[in-house]
This record gives sequence, C-alpha cells and structure tokens, in this order.
Amino acid sequence: MLNDNRQQHVIQTNDAKGEEGVGKAMGVIVLFVIFLAAIQYAYDAVMSWYRETAAWVSETATYLGSFWPF
Repeated sequence: MLNDNRQQHVIQTNDAKGEEGVGKAMGVIVLFVIFLAAIQYAYDAVMSWYRETAAWVSETATYLGSFWPF
C-alpha cells in the first residue's frame, strides 16, 4: 500500500514556557523541604542543649547541696 503518495510529517514543538513553570514549582518545593529540615535540625540542637544544661544545673545543685551541714 502506497497510501496515495501522501507524506506524513511529525511536527515537534519545544514549549519551554510550559515546562518552565513545573521546574520552578519543583524548585520551590525542594527549597521548602530544605528549609523545614533546617528548622528541625535547629530545634533538635536547641532542645538537646536545653536538656543537657538542665541536667548539668541539677547535678551541680545536688553537688553543692551535699555541702549543706544539715
């Protein structure tokens, strides 16, 4: 079958504008997730520091209280 000497063409377009919005949205999502991870890391660091400081103050108070004469 020669299909009546018709030529078929494939037209390919590069629509950069349509794909650009998806890339920007993915970038914003990735940056937001990194921001949340940084906040969680900072929160964990501060809470750990707080717990260790509270334990140190408690142990220091117990040690100094052991010198109380009665």
